[in-house]
Amino acid sequence: MLAEYIPVVFLLFLGIAVGAGMIAMSHWMGPKTSRDPVHDSPYESGIVPTGDARRRFNVKFYIVAMLFILFDVEIVFIFPWAVQFQRLGGFGLFAMLLFLLILTIGLVYEWRKGALEWE
Repeated sequence: MLAEYIPVVFLLFLGIAVGAGMIAMSHWMGPKTSRDPVHDSPYESGIVPTGDARRRFNVKFYIVAMLFILFDVEIVFIFPWAVQFQRLGGFGLFAMLLFLLILTIGLVYEWRKGALEWE
């Protein structure tokens, strides 16, 4: 039973090793320059930043971002359904149409409320 997980564990360790190896190689082989205040500033353009970096964003920015994530997650549910479409038959089609209908109603609601309008 545990032998089935050996490829997964191998790929996990391989991914960690590749990531750690890339970080180590960039540290060892990267340029060794002394740091100066220009490089330590938030922008390396040499222009002195003006204003506060902690200013508040408009709430609509966050609403649009959450809606984007919501409809991205929808795609995650559509892929397995599409792979198993033949096996699921009519019930699977009805379930996905109901799922998409609920999401479409939510999108229309957000659209009418003006959440997608950028001012």
